[in-house]
Amino acid sequence: MTSRATRGPRRRTVAAFGLVLVVLGAFVVRLVDIQVVHADDHIAASLKTGNLGSTVTIAGNRGSIVDENGTVLASSKLVYDAQLDPLVIFQLEDPESETKPKMPWAEASDRIAEVIGKTGDEVRKVVDDARATNPNSQYAPLAKGLTTAQYLKLRELKLPYLAMPSRSVRVYPNGAVAGNVVGFLNGDGKAQYGIERMDDSCLAPKNGERSYLSGTGGVIIPGSERETPAVDGGEVKLTIDSDLNWYLQQMIAEEAQKQGAQGASALVVEVKTGKIRAAAEWPSLDPNNVGATKSNYWTSQIFSHTYEPGSTFKAITAATLLEEGAATPGTVVSASSREKFPNGAVINDAFSHPQNNYTLAGALIDSSNVALSKFGTKVSPQTRYDYLKKFGVGQKTAVDFYAEEPGGVASPEKWDNQSLYTTTFGQHFTVTAAQVASAYQTLANGGERIDLSLVESCKDAEGKEHAVKPSTERVVSENTAAQVRRMLENVAVQGELANTIKVPGYRIGTKTGTAQVADGRGGYKPGVYFTSIVGVAPIEDPQYIVMITMDQPTRITSSAATAPALQKALTQVLKTYRVAPSTEPMDALLPKFG
Repeated sequence: MTSRATRGPRRRTVAAFGLVLVVLGAFVVRLVDIQVVHADDHIAASLKTGNLGSTVTIAGNRGSIVDENGTVLASSKLVYDAQLDPLVIFQLEDPESETKPKMPWAEASDRIAEVIGKTGDEVRKVVDDARATNPNSQYAPLAKGLTTAQYLKLRELKLPYLAMPSRSVRVYPNGAVAGNVVGFLNGDGKAQYGIERMDDSCLAPKNGERSYLSGTGGVIIPGSERETPAVDGGEVKLTIDSDLNWYLQQMIAEEAQKQGAQGASALVVEVKTGKIRAAAEWPSLDPNNVGATKSNYWTSQIFSHTYEPGSTFKAITAATLLEEGAATPGTVVSASSREKFPNGAVINDAFSHPQNNYTLAGALIDSSNVALSKFGTKVSPQTRYDYLKKFGVGQKTAVDFYAEEPGGVASPEKWDNQSLYTTTFGQHFTVTAAQVASAYQTLANGGERIDLSLVESCKDAEGKEHAVKPSTERVVSENTAAQVRRMLENVAVQGELANTIKVPGYRIGTKTGTAQVADGRGGYKPGVYFTSIVGVAPIEDPQYIVMITMDQPTRITSSAATAPALQKALTQVLKTYRVAPSTEPMDALLPKFG
């Protein structure tokens, strides 16, 4: 029988033990709550307040820009910049530190050096120099631009004082080929010009992040790591053929310099689709070396430079007259090389000639300003204005290129005595080369405009392709378009540049333009011109529009400066796309005079 004396201590022992179990149980419950039940919440809170938490951005790759055949024009690669934390290294190497490194600094520095191509002494000097400058330094840059392979090797070392933030580097494998169209990024990786900026929403990646908690000495606490993966940007596919663009860039640069021009371009549009197959420019931009090009050529002049088109828009005046039934190709007006009109306006032709009875076709062949002025008055100013707008004057193309200019034309009530006539032959309004090419695409495509396009599609990170679908609009009838094309062929055959622009085996249509250059004070610069020429081939079944421009050539100042470039460009385009030679003979020549 147990005595009362022995039962007392035993009860106290059991009670004490029970109390210990209760306390221990409370700790266990709390520990489970912290590390299991609400672990994510506590980690998030810790990271948010900066309490022992670290977050590292995981950079995604910016998407590529490719041409119609998949040739890469712009791509990105990830590189890594290694940096050390001298303070953590010092703390871990301290003999009195309770936390010992898994790898001594002497060994670790040698292992790092092997990967980055330095000696162990050089790596250790980086840390020593940083501490000499600031004993509490936590940042010492070690190496920039490390490859993914180097990153993985260094990561395997699991060194708490080694950080390797990634960054994306943009590269342009084809250099200046279509560089003005492709565009570039600035030093901070922000899209600045061209497709890079236009389609930034498709190309831009979504960065991820890796977060973790660290204890004394920067050691990562097991189980605290959380990672959100990065999502790479999509791929933008252009309508451009980079090989054709390369050829045209070399050719137009040579021709422009031969003519002493300030700039030049060669634009190719596919008639049946409205797709831009080449956009060559000089001076050209190499996105790998932006500083080598003047800033005014950082964007595409094809879309951003406006000018008075001159005689290339005489074809639009002809289309207006034909569509409105105000004239036929054989309708005649009498015109000399200089005439004063009843309202006091004086109009001159570019060459001296006697009074001629010009047909509409003949006025285009000789490019007579006086004759076109008289033809133009056969319809109202409002009607001519409406057709200029229908053909795209004063509005950006559907490409909506970065920094694209819309050009402009004043409403008829603002036309003065002179501009009442000059608007019939391409003056007193402005366009871009892209707008002119679009107008001719309309005429070549039976009077139906198909929106110009430069981007074929965007392929997102999941591989789904989002194609660009251009819209169409009828501007003039098929009959009107066919009659204008026939007149353009007569220009090619009977015009003064016929021998220069001839493409053996093919029937073509052309029209030149020689426009005065505005001086910025309401007048024109004396003796200088912005010259252009448009070609349509083959004219009996149009497949391609080629537009050549030259800014203020000095050797030959007329549109004749652009003729050799058109001939070379048309020849190359027809060969590149294997367009069959013409088999149908030309219809009888239209009469120049009545």
